[in-house]
Amino acid sequence: MKAIKHILWCLPFLIWSCEDVIDVELENSAPRLVIDASLNWIKGTSGNAQSIQLSLTAPYFSNEIMPATGALVSVSDNNRTYRFVEDGDTGFYKTERFQPELNGIYKLNIEYNNEIYTATTVLKPVVPIDYVEQKNDGGFSGDEIEIKAFYHDPIETEDYYLFEFVFFKNNKISLEVYDDEFTNGNEIFAFFSDDSLNSGDKITIRNYGITQRTFQYFSLLLQQTDDEAGDPFQTQPATLRGNCVNLSNSNNFPLGYFKASEVDAFTYTIQ
Repeated sequence: MKAIKHILWCLPFLIWSCEDVIDVELENSAPRLVIDASLNWIKGTSGNAQSIQLSLTAPYFSNEIMPATGALVSVSDNNRTYRFVEDGDTGFYKTERFQPELNGIYKLNIEYNNEIYTATTVLKPVVPIDYVEQKNDGGFSGDEIEIKAFYHDPIETEDYYLFEFVFFKNNKISLEVYDDEFTNGNEIFAFFSDDSLNSGDKITIRNYGITQRTFQYFSLLLQQTDDEAGDPFQTQPATLRGNCVNLSNSNNFPLGYFKASEVDAFTYTIQ
């Protein structure tokens, strides 16, 4: 009985102490350039229209995306240079003249704030999505709809894939990466599940051909952003650096990535 009284006596103090406001002061570092440069050639299109987004890192508690305006942006191959022109002051730089070539080598060049940034990648081909299967009793509790997108991996080459599942109803995008280390030359599938899918919902599935380095980058990125990784003792995410470098000042390195892909798109309606 004495123990119970002691706990009850402490309770008001605990409730009162929880009302204290704690101000967290974080140091704000100088903003870095963030490069979102994906050249995507969707099968059946010319691939001429391309866009690159440049932005700046923001303070921790800010939800605002700050565009990096006034940059000079271009992409070149062995024969041509494509200038990307900014759309207003949005940080989006666009061209309508890009000429994609499978296995072509492309170099990104950015001049921003008197510094030069560059990156190089290869435009990788991709196999088509053959068909999609649906399972209605998936997940650990059996209440999720599972989607499998099947494709045939070529036996002649070492291949890497980035799959994007776009669920328009709730503006959700799910990314997965795959390689053919254990599936070379076989039929394999990309996997997506969600408990909020309903009959009649539409999802778009995109398969991107990517390089080995791009595969490694996105593998690390997805590990750091895994919402289901609940380990309180896991190593905290480190700054993930992509393939873009600052030639003028290596200490002021950019964030983001430059990739080029052939893309196969498949729209599926949930049954």
